[in-house]
Amino acid sequence: MTDFTPKFDLAGKVVLVTGASRGIGRACALACAGSGADMIVGVRNRTDGADLVGEIERIGRRALAVEMDATDLDTVRKGVADAHAVFGRIDVLVNNVGLGPENLAENVTEEDFDLTVNVNLKGTFFTTQAVGRLMIAQKGGRIINISSQAGTVTLKGEAIYCMTKAGINHLTRCLAAEWAQHRIAVNSVAPTFIWTDGTRPSLAEPDFHAHVLGHIPLGRIGDPIDVAGTVVFLASPAASLITGANILVDGGWSVA
Repeated sequence: MTDFTPKFDLAGKVVLVTGASRGIGRACALACAGSGADMIVGVRNRTDGADLVGEIERIGRRALAVEMDATDLDTVRKGVADAHAVFGRIDVLVNNVGLGPENLAENVTEEDFDLTVNVNLKGTFFTTQAVGRLMIAQKGGRIINISSQAGTVTLKGEAIYCMTKAGINHLTRCLAAEWAQHRIAVNSVAPTFIWTDGTRPSLAEPDFHAHVLGHIPLGRIGDPIDVAGTVVFLASPAASLITGANILVDGGWSVA
């Protein structure tokens, strides 16, 4: 008898989340663990991941923290290799590391430009390459890039950030086309403003908060779990025919 019930659990899967120590990355790691996955948490310093590892283990899943600094590709490659040595496979990669120094285009410095491009684009690409090689060898996997609505809409003072996130969206499509033959699905998730430690100071300002809400038809700022839920879906068997997609989790900002 055909089973028409979609499967959203990640039982038996090994998931690597980069930038996992806080915010969206932490929420994604906990959501994947809660859905049955064993977790690799990529953090800049291994001590940053100790609490998260403990929390995942209390859920009943295995967890390992590995050092991965997107500005130092040697640590990225070593982190991936160390994780693979422990678990023997990586089924899902969630590329969550990203930053965006805010400045009007006429005031952007070369230092800020290089940092944003190196972390958001170069770091994401070479992390994906390292894990993608393993997925090619194991004949399958899922790659989920955390993009931003900034890759689709314009944000004043965020020209370089917007540029890199648009680049992530197109990289997603390119890799989806190139790696489909290896049964690797590549998708991106593009959130609006999300309540995190990094955004809270700006969103706490009444004028800015009102400005942001004015662009979101659904009428609220996002929470990390809003992004994590979409990540779990894309990592799950229920999304097995989805690749090359960019899913906007923006409350309608991009269509308003």
